[in-house]
Amino acid sequence: QLRQDGLADQISKVTGLLVDPYFSATKFEWLAKSDYLSSKDIVVGTVDSWVLWNLTGGTHGGVHLTDPSNASRTMLYDIGRLEWSDDLVDLFGIDRKWLAEVVPTSGNFGKTRSHDWSFLADGIPIGAVAGDQAAALFGQACFYEGMAKVTYGTGSFLLFNCGHQLPEASGEVLTSIAWDLGPRLDPGGPTYAMEGAVFSTGSAIQWLRDGLGVIVEAGQLEPMARQVESSDGLVIVPGFTGLGCPWWDPEAKGAIFGISKGIGTGHFARATIESISFQVRDAFDAMARAYPIGSALELRVDGGASVMELLLEHQANQLQIPVLRSSIAETTALGVAWLAGLATGVYSSVKSLEARWSSDFTALPTLGKGAADSSHANWIRALERTRSTFQSGR
Repeated sequence: QLRQDGLADQISKVTGLLVDPYFSATKFEWLAKSDYLSSKDIVVGTVDSWVLWNLTGGTHGGVHLTDPSNASRTMLYDIGRLEWSDDLVDLFGIDRKWLAEVVPTSGNFGKTRSHDWSFLADGIPIGAVAGDQAAALFGQACFYEGMAKVTYGTGSFLLFNCGHQLPEASGEVLTSIAWDLGPRLDPGGPTYAMEGAVFSTGSAIQWLRDGLGVIVEAGQLEPMARQVESSDGLVIVPGFTGLGCPWWDPEAKGAIFGISKGIGTGHFARATIESISFQVRDAFDAMARAYPIGSALELRVDGGASVMELLLEHQANQLQIPVLRSSIAETTALGVAWLAGLATGVYSSVKSLEARWSSDFTALPTLGKGAADSSHANWIRALERTRSTFQSGR
């Protein structure tokens, strides 16, 4: 309905997001219309604010706070003005008093209060709250404009640091606040990031295991894929839950193209791995259309699928840049720990954290741009056939 009313573009301009029920605003609206928010004591928020409320005492005086990286994913936060948007709050029928106070990502979120939790000590300072992928960007030490990371999880999430300059709204990628360190640590203001979400990464591997029985466990995928030198024209489009960035097509379905008699399980394994890197390239290309990424970039990676060096090699070829795997896999936890350490004085500055990051594997491009573009063009042809087939009924 918002699209029909012509409001989608305005909402995107204010929030950096595409209108989608994935974000919190429509959920809050449903709760309000369903009378779940009739109590005078009710508040709403994202998961971080609920966890924080419990850690600081819950019904025994818990605080209701959040940070800009989470607030900017609600579709209610004005990422340019750095405040809740009165217009959007009114549009979605939200009472402003229900929403959390927004404070810097690295800052003062109160102290723990154990009340009924015997395992939790009282008085531990809580120095940071950050969204999952924003924290991973920080944990990858992508502190400065032009740095990027991708997390290969159930889906894949590509984030690009845009510095302090708010990018123009794009119809293909999302824009969020990555973090706000506060005026003491960063007087330049919040750091913005573009994000491209890929829906099927680990889920595609799971499909090979549970749906087709090609592998028994995920660790078998790379050795099986290395049994063949190429996918031999096989293309797998893992649109199990639609397609993410830059297509944003929730109705798309999965498809397999290029099957011949010579195709075996190794080709299926390799084509699945390639489909992950192709989707990340699609998101990367969309960012390049929206923002001057530049040519001296490297990509830092983490997540479960990053253990597959074949995937990282294919990714490096598709992007024509080095791909570096973090030596610490849990970069989200690392990032929020660094943010809390900055707030509590454990670390003196962002600069002091740079040397703490390291990689344990680097993939460099070994394929020429022409060959990489040719294989990607084959992927795009398959993807477009999938979309046109299921959207038009042909």
